[in-house]
Amino acid sequence: MRLSKKFVSDYIDINDIDMSELAEKMVFAGNEYEEMRPFCEATGLVIGEVKECIDHPNSDHLHICQVDLGEETVQIVCGAPNVRAGLKVIVSKVGATLPGGIVIKKATLAGTESNGMICSLAELGLESKFLKEEDKAGIHELPDDAPVGADALEYLDFDDTVIDFELTADRADLMNIIGMAYEIGAIYDRPVHIPEIRVKEQGDDINNYHKLDVATENCSIYLGKRVENVEIHESPQWMKERLMACGIRPINNVVDISNYVMLEYGQPLHFFDADRLKDHILVRMAEDSETLTTLDGQHRILKSSDIVITNGNEPVALAGVMGGLSTEVENDTKNIFVEAAIFDPVHIRYTSKSILRSEASSRYEKGIDPNRTELAILRACELLEKYASGTTCKGMLVYDQAKKEDKTISITLEKINQVLGMTLSETIVEDIIRRLGFTYTKKDGYEVTVPTRRLDVNIKEDLIEEIGRIYGYDHVVGTLPVVPMKRGRYSKKATMMKEIRRRLEGLGLYQVITYSLVSEQECNLFVNQEHERVEVLAPLSEDKKIMRQTLIPSLLTVLDYNLSHNNKDIQIFETGSVYYKEEDYKEETMVSGLLFGNYMGNTWQGNVLKVDFYTVKGIIENILQYFGLNGRYRIVADETKKDMHPKMTASILVDNEEVGYFGRVHPKTNKKDVYVFEISLDRLMMKKVRTLKYKEISKYPSVHKDLAFIMPKSMESEQVMTILRKVGGRLLTEIDVFDVYEGENVKEDEKSIAYALTFQNATKTLNDEEVTEIFNEMIHEVESKLHIQLRNK
Repeated sequence: MRLSKKFVSDYIDINDIDMSELAEKMVFAGNEYEEMRPFCEATGLVIGEVKECIDHPNSDHLHICQVDLGEETVQIVCGAPNVRAGLKVIVSKVGATLPGGIVIKKATLAGTESNGMICSLAELGLESKFLKEEDKAGIHELPDDAPVGADALEYLDFDDTVIDFELTADRADLMNIIGMAYEIGAIYDRPVHIPEIRVKEQGDDINNYHKLDVATENCSIYLGKRVENVEIHESPQWMKERLMACGIRPINNVVDISNYVMLEYGQPLHFFDADRLKDHILVRMAEDSETLTTLDGQHRILKSSDIVITNGNEPVALAGVMGGLSTEVENDTKNIFVEAAIFDPVHIRYTSKSILRSEASSRYEKGIDPNRTELAILRACELLEKYASGTTCKGMLVYDQAKKEDKTISITLEKINQVLGMTLSETIVEDIIRRLGFTYTKKDGYEVTVPTRRLDVNIKEDLIEEIGRIYGYDHVVGTLPVVPMKRGRYSKKATMMKEIRRRLEGLGLYQVITYSLVSEQECNLFVNQEHERVEVLAPLSEDKKIMRQTLIPSLLTVLDYNLSHNNKDIQIFETGSVYYKEEDYKEETMVSGLLFGNYMGNTWQGNVLKVDFYTVKGIIENILQYFGLNGRYRIVADETKKDMHPKMTASILVDNEEVGYFGRVHPKTNKKDVYVFEISLDRLMMKKVRTLKYKEISKYPSVHKDLAFIMPKSMESEQVMTILRKVGGRLLTEIDVFDVYEGENVKEDEKSIAYALTFQNATKTLNDEEVTEIFNEMIHEVESKLHIQLRNK
């Protein structure tokens, strides 16, 4: 929001206040500003009259002018095509400055002395959007009654100062000049003067011309007035300056009045050509694919979430955003229908985001004071009468379902001081409430009445914030809090995530971080449970529109990126959330990894370890054992995992509950030899683990035994190892598979698996008899229960 000193001075007297001071006080009140500057940064400008203008003898485009400046007549060489005798102009005298630090000096142009410069508006620093075509082509022509010798900036109302404020989203009340006046009034304790509105209604009643229907709950107020016989011409200079100071381009008196009232009251208005609008006004929701040509000439395709104003059949305006071309006010317009309404801010936001952001939509999005809608439409009618010679018809079209009651907040002085950490007296609090423009009654505290213009003040804490910022946070005395303290620590989940990252990094994997949003194609990959997906309502792009349900597709994207940059050995992992919907929205924390190429290698000796199924299995087991789940997990072959190789994929079970899976990516999904894993940290965290106990390494020797069994190819090694562990008990300290054999002396449908067993007792040396007894029992139990035989028996 851009604040103009001249504009706000129409409602509060600040002529004695330095604008730099005001800007800083607004910052202390919570309203930051980006820039403060003069509206026109030129100095030394006066109004001159060209008394004589002759062509320069040494140039085909320069003119030698004798210009009366009131106190003196000076010679100025000017190259503007529209300069001529009798013209009132803006003159930059010798010694004056123009924007950009340009200092005007005496000069000699084509052999002729020039004492100053006749200026165009562009040379005064005005933005090009504010300039008419004639101003872009030459110097600015002032009216014939412009006083010669007077200060040109004062005459043009350009002696103004503007401040660009960066308002917070909740301060909708500051999106207008009157709201700014109230804010300044609260800071400086000065009264705000709202102009009295006088409308001279005469002639026919508007209800004889127009009928109103509202067929959507997304319009809470709709008011209409009719003004006839308007004359369209240029706006008065003071109005044009105020619009330009606030960043809006003047067009003509009618359009400028609409914009002026919006800046004044914060209530957007729209003017229709009443004769083109016809007699029936219907406010409704648009139909999908319905079309409207807006004022900018663009053909818009509407959606069912857009609110439209129609003539009973077809749209003539996009509510809260932009009018339609078919009912545009043009130079030959005589009768105007004035609209002032309040529309649902959420729908306006969606429409403006997809179609066009305008000054009106930015105000609708933040909220409009319902008690200003009627004031704004009457103010517009008053200005149309005064500056467009219009006649306001009697009556008003009214649809009003808005709540207009002021809010009441009950609060005590103790509560105020407790929250602020201050010791404010009743006198100070009551004075601040008065300065804010609120009223109160005292009864067991304060019953404070907050006007509807302050949409952001709704609860006790909002009111306390208002009191604190007006009193000044710089008055807060710093004290150390006296509160119970406890040791800070990571949550259980944060601790697990931190440890698993450290563990995976220790195993040679690199952490990556990817977007939580994926494309339509990626969201269907590696999803093994049917959940309703979560989609972003207004995605920035098609490849970032759906919340991911698995991390693996994102890791495959990272793989492709690295391969394209000649990184051929990839070991990466990510910890992050996945999202889906059951009865409500769910978020689950996962750890996923991807391995491709060589896991490790020795360039000097030429030794490499290529990534395979068992490499990933080793990493998974290392993690599970690290978290104290040794003996509680199982790796089970699984052919059901989506987009995974059916013969090279396994589920990870802990206490017989699946917590994740790993294996090779299906060749149809990715032709490369890529291995992935994914584990639910939330499910893993639910597994209770006893506090890990450390025991002394046994000083007694261990006994090593090997054995191999011939079994069907379909049998899992885990079945054998489970029996071996059970029989071996605590004496069996380690069991490993060291050979899998298929070939000679083994049937085609069978395989031989060899196991290395380690026996050890922590309290004594084992003898051969003890080990042999357990060893033989192991063989007997495996053969009898699994019906397989010992190899070479």
